[in-house]
Amino acid sequence: MGTDDDSPKAGARYASSPCMAHEVAPDYFDPLAVDPEQWRDVTRWRRAERARLRAARKALRAADRQKLALALAENIEAALKDLGVLDRGCILSAYWPIKAEPDLRPLMTRLHEAGVRVALPVVEQTEAPLVFRHWTPGQRMGRGVWNIPVPPGDAVTLTPDILLAPVLGWDGEGYRLGYGGGYFDRTLATLAKPRLAIGVGSEASRLATIFPQPHDIPMDLVVTEDGVRVRRKG
Repeated sequence: MGTDDDSPKAGARYASSPCMAHEVAPDYFDPLAVDPEQWRDVTRWRRAERARLRAARKALRAADRQKLALALAENIEAALKDLGVLDRGCILSAYWPIKAEPDLRPLMTRLHEAGVRVALPVVEQTEAPLVFRHWTPGQRMGRGVWNIPVPPGDAVTLTPDILLAPVLGWDGEGYRLGYGGGYFDRTLATLAKPRLAIGVGSEASRLATIFPQPHDIPMDLVVTEDGVRVRRKG
């Protein structure tokens, strides 16, 4: 969710020629550094990876995208049941699919019918944490930032126990490459624990690293069509 606002500012000068992955090698990269030259290289790399991963996802055939979504929904549900967190009344934040993201709305409906309170994230203020509005099947939807369908303004605001986050890319440490707006990291930083954050992606979107920065917060789990691929909790 969001725009690539961690991309370099106009007129910025770079420490190297157009950044390639080998120029930001893990043995060179210091995740706690504030070196502006290093950050410019990482920013360029992330921007290129976002474009590549978006194009690859968009190129999937409709049948393959549906197969991916079905496998993801099955694996997410299995992981939640395995962790024992699907109590009636628990609050789970999902997402409305955009930009060829896997469509998890059937899973949202099943969870609602099982007594889970499903919420959707909403940008009410730019550069601020997300808010979460209660969603029910067949609900009248409005249009939010970037024209994303969202529950209307009079919907109940909830604080999620479980958050599903679509990922463009992910790595073995659970770090998520999103769209670059920073909304999800801001939100996780403000939510009281315990809470469970689950990155939802594909095997094809795995990266060696996203070169995490101090503001990046890893997912507790990453789930793909092959099952739970990262487990930092539970």
